[in-house]
Amino acid sequence: MARGYFYILKCADDSYYVGSTQSVLKRVKEHLIGKGAVYTSKRLPLALVYFEEHHSKDSAYLREMQLKKWSRKKKEALILNWTEVLEKAAECQNKMHHKFHNQ
Repeated sequence: MARGYFYILKCADDSYYVGSTQSVLKRVKEHLIGKGAVYTSKRLPLALVYFEEHHSKDSAYLREMQLKKWSRKKKEALILNWTEVLEKAAECQNKMHHKFHNQ
């Protein structure tokens, strides 16, 4: 089974682009010449700031879909390997959680 990769690019406008691929090097080169995605082609230059290897392209794609929903702060915590910030961000923050969690 083909391996897959999840990656994060930092764009010139300071935004992040998340994607998945079977070849990080090939895909980043495509982005750098403006042929990767419409979003990144308008925000050159780019920098690869994070990637993960997955056992399959489907697994990498699922990771991409997960992180597309994440806040900027959470993505940056992942990029910087700030596990404490990630754990805090993953906690439920509603009132019911705090009511039962603190008993």
